[in-house]
Amino acid sequence: MSLLGIARSLVLFCLAGLAEIGCGYLVWKWLRGGKGIFFGLAGGLILFLYGVIPTLQNESYFARIYAAYV
Repeated sequence: MSLLGIARSLVLFCLAGLAEIGCGYLVWKWLRGGKGIFFGLAGGLILFLYGVIPTLQNESYFARIYAAYV
């Protein structure tokens, strides 16, 4: 794997982590914090992105990276 491929995997790995934390926080603020429906919708959108981001990994390393994350 090239240095560029490693950098791409690390960036996508960090984005997936931020998406996981962000969606949970936004939905929590909507349900428990009394924020508007916008927070819930934004959390749902970020949750969707959290599911899509891992699929952007290089195919040959996807299973390894996903296993390390989970």
